Amino acid sequence: MEEQTAAAITNSPTALARLGTLAIHYGLSLAGAIVLLATGWILSGIFSRWAYKGLAHIHGIDETLARFFEKVVHYGLLIVVLVMVLGRFGVQTASIVAALGAAGLAIGLALQGTLQNIAAGIMLLVLRPFRLGDFIETAAVKGKVVEVGLFATELRNTDGLYLLAPNSTLWNTPIINHSREPERRQEITVAVGNDADINAVKQILLEIVAADPRVQNNPQPRVVIDDIASDKVTVKAEYWAETAQWTETRFDIVERIKNASCR
Repeated sequence: MEEQTAAAITNSPTALARLGTLAIHYGLSLAGAIVLLATGWILSGIFSRWAYKGLAHIHGIDETLARFFEKVVHYGLLIVVLVMVLGRFGVQTASIVAALGAAGLAIGLALQGTLQNIAAGIMLLVLRPFRLGDFIETAAVKGKVVEVGLFATELRNTDGLYLLAPNSTLWNTPIINHSREPERRQEITVAVGNDADINAVKQILLEIVAADPRVQNNPQPRVVIDDIASDKVTVKAEYWAETAQWTETRFDIVERIKNASCR
């Protein structure tokens, strides 16, 4: 018993020295980790802002897309810093990277539809088949674009109803953009009886269309016979107008044609 007590007393300075060495070692590692985390956080913020400003100055890059890549740079650098911090404490970073890769693959498979929407959103923001304020039409939705997000696009239809369309739906279907071109062609058809003076009808329609100041002179409007049936003849007036005034121009011309037919 006395020998064990003596041995413990003898080994106490050695144990205390080892504990002191470990405390100093891990204390320095902890201090270095804190400094590394702080530095990484600051640098990730700086580089992410640089990425955003660089993309924002590129013509055609959408604000949403620039913000998305800003977040990718920020959190990507933070993950790298976190792996470096764990490496300072002796953690095998190779296994961490492998685990992150496996987790990323699992998350990607679980969120396949969501990632598809993100990819479609990026393509919509890069290629820009439509912009904010454009009136678009697909097989599934029709409305004015309110916001283009990474997951879905917000629209408002002509009745003022809110529409939310997944980006993958818009990307995988043909899109008709009613607002993109500055000018659009319009057609108005009128059915008249076989006994009517077709030349007079054509002349009246041409005068009504040409008299509207919103109708373009180049190309010039024209009136043609579009169809012939046993009891009627269909006459079609064609003209071009600015896209912003296209709808109101049609309404006014149709009203004038109706008033002329009542005379």
